[in-house]
Amino acid sequence: MKAIGYWLAMLWAAACLAAENPPWRLVADASFEPYSYLADDGRTPQGLDVELVQAVMREAGAPFRIGLLPWERVKLLLAQKDADAGFVFTGTAERRAQYELVGPLRKGQTVFITLRQSALQGWRSLDDLKPYMIGQVHGYAYDTDFDQADLQRDLHASSPRQLVAMLLARRVDIIVGDKVQLLYFIQQQQAGGLVRVLARPLVEMPRYIAFAKGDPRARQFETALRRLQQNGGLQAVFQRWPQ
Repeated sequence: MKAIGYWLAMLWAAACLAAENPPWRLVADASFEPYSYLADDGRTPQGLDVELVQAVMREAGAPFRIGLLPWERVKLLLAQKDADAGFVFTGTAERRAQYELVGPLRKGQTVFITLRQSALQGWRSLDDLKPYMIGQVHGYAYDTDFDQADLQRDLHASSPRQLVAMLLARRVDIIVGDKVQLLYFIQQQQAGGLVRVLARPLVEMPRYIAFAKGDPRARQFETALRRLQQNGGLQAVFQRWPQ
């Protein structure tokens, strides 16, 4: 009986501890290959960003779970505080006004891609893009000046994969997005020879983890991230994924 009582007490203590320290709920885009996407089983999160965040959370020593969802759902959960943090976000003025941004977790290069036969060879200012229809993912923020520019935009795409399909089908003249990701989908279509990446990137922008304003967990995550960045603890993750 004493043994039973002991184990009941231990279970009760564990339950109380779990109640006091619930897992962090982190959410990310389910269609952001090769950074965050679901494995073939349809349930397991994987990707470069997923592995980076997992490494930081283990360093922080906090329980956590990661959910991958459509991007609009990610932002909605953060707004409703049904998620504790989301990744990854660009550091635009709009995003900084909305969230406590921690990082950068990594850096990304946002580029324009056209079909190789396009008359557009390059660009020097955003005005050079005005004659062209630009495909971009609905709800994404790219760069403050670009986002506010008076340009022709097609916002029907709900994912970067759809952007690539729209370009190859000639529904748009240009697509904009993360260089590594767009080329990843283009190579899946064996269409690398059909496209051109415009030499000048729109922006080379750090990518951040978003917390609610004033959330103390933001500093806990940042401290763990800084330790790993300083001691090289994230290099093994980067080496597993082509850059």
